[in-house]
Amino acid sequence: MKELTYPFEAEKLLNKRKSLRRLLLEGSSKIFIEKKIAILGGETTHNIKLLLELFLLNYGIKPLFYESEYNQYYEDGMFSNPALEEFSPDIIYVCTCIRNILNFPALADSKEVVEQKLDAVSVKFQGLWNHLTEKYNCPIIQNNFEYPFFRLMGNKDASDFHGRVNFITTLNCRFYEYAQSHDNFFICDVNYLSASYGLDKWSDPYYWHMYKYAVAVPAIPYLAFNVANIIKSIYGKNKKAFNLDLDNTLWGGIVGDDGADNLEIGQETSLAQTYSEFQEYIKLHKQLGVLLTINSKNDEANALSGLARPDSVLHKDDFVNIKANWNPKSVNLTETAQEMTLLPESYVFVDDNPAERAIISEQVPGVAVPEIDEVEHYIQIIDKSGFFEVTSLSQDDLKRTEMYLDNAKRSQLEASFVNYEDYLKSLEMKGEIQGFIPAYMSRIAQLTNKSNQFNLTTKRYSQAEIERVASDLNHVTLYGKLGDKFGDNGVVSVVIGRIGGDNRDELHMELWLMSCRVLKRDMEFAMMDELVEKAKAIGVRKIVGYYYPTAKNAMVKEFYGIQGFTKVSEDEEGNTIWEFTITDHYEKKQHVIEVYSDLE
Repeated sequence: MKELTYPFEAEKLLNKRKSLRRLLLEGSSKIFIEKKIAILGGETTHNIKLLLELFLLNYGIKPLFYESEYNQYYEDGMFSNPALEEFSPDIIYVCTCIRNILNFPALADSKEVVEQKLDAVSVKFQGLWNHLTEKYNCPIIQNNFEYPFFRLMGNKDASDFHGRVNFITTLNCRFYEYAQSHDNFFICDVNYLSASYGLDKWSDPYYWHMYKYAVAVPAIPYLAFNVANIIKSIYGKNKKAFNLDLDNTLWGGIVGDDGADNLEIGQETSLAQTYSEFQEYIKLHKQLGVLLTINSKNDEANALSGLARPDSVLHKDDFVNIKANWNPKSVNLTETAQEMTLLPESYVFVDDNPAERAIISEQVPGVAVPEIDEVEHYIQIIDKSGFFEVTSLSQDDLKRTEMYLDNAKRSQLEASFVNYEDYLKSLEMKGEIQGFIPAYMSRIAQLTNKSNQFNLTTKRYSQAEIERVASDLNHVTLYGKLGDKFGDNGVVSVVIGRIGGDNRDELHMELWLMSCRVLKRDMEFAMMDELVEKAKAIGVRKIVGYYYPTAKNAMVKEFYGIQGFTKVSEDEEGNTIWEFTITDHYEKKQHVIEVYSDLE
């Protein structure tokens, strides 16, 4: 919904939240995932909750809320709370503020006394976080602290250990240290948000004394949007790639008219410097695993000549897919998604032309289309939109561009073979298939939330849930890594099965998914072979598979049938149940991957 994309009109969202909510629920074609979110507030949180719901619905997440009473965040989270226990949250958001700090340093305090006051606050919060983790084993989002709205000592308030600014800075750093050493704990950076919004406006005392809101009511949409971005990232709703225009987007000028030598890029003019800074910003995203693609109305030779300039920050090799032609950009984007085995909704389309943006918004639903204006503001608009919010960063993320470029080499090799099995053998594939291990918990959780097309049950898991399943003796888990002579694809497949309650010889498949970038390389058969071996080892004699259809996973409708399962039921909505009986004469299905497993 356009009203909920940055930059949004905060006042409009506050005034029309009910009608917007109704439109999101009734008029959307989204398939929502439902999540229970507990808000433990040190301030009034009602409007924060309402706006958070809007942004989450826009991301395809339907929230159910538990909301503590005003300033009961510690009591609700730390002590016996039957209501919260029964609610069993998927995520806990601790919405506290500087007003919850009651014992600031006095000018007469010694450094030791100030340290004791710091310890008292940080120990209190860390005790709360540890208890919540032990009790509810779910992700925790915690506000850091905004700066005080006054400075008793002026500028010295930041450097002197007596100063409140210094106290907050040190306390925030302690929160960050905790976050760095604890998975599933995330900081909502209110300190940055308040600075960006304007601290005087953000911390307007009127709203505290009138309504007990530490954040001014007009700023609430920005806080709620920020929290929503963390939650959608946890559940795999981030974008994955840029789809970038060239002329007047990555450089100033039109390369076909002006020529590559006359483009505004480099350091010669202030405008050229601005475009170079934007290119640097885009290139930085490769470190996050964000893929870069081009979608330009240009002759390819002209497009490449612009990228070939020695003072261009971005070059041809930075892009995993280049479409420079005269086709409609909606067609180019759709074809790019198909070639990369991604969904169109994985892309952020960046184009200076409002007409092109309007066409993409209308014809390719789900694509993010930021409303950029002047190049000086490109970075701010894209950055504050939160398309690529980081809650985990795996080694696979760091290598994603390399992986897609390697895939292009595999495609070239495939074209040289007549026999497909000979092609697969030529890849010299090596697979690693084992039960879940700590090193890959983050990537496994990430994959469950990102894979849409090859996900038979479409279940989503947070990292905490993955860790819980891995330690449960009633579950069988497998992850699959795949590499070949061109490179490592990382973790590409995940299987979770639950041993039946009364029938200990049955294994019910709760999750079976695979990354689309390794489809048709027999990895699905390798996973089946290892699953059967692991099931046999624990006495399981029947595997029960489930397929729940969505608009995105039709390609795996017959997956279990291909694996040798028998369909035993199908309802009116297309949900199917399959069974596979394990015999002593099971024959392995794949012969082109050299597999290492923990059964060897």
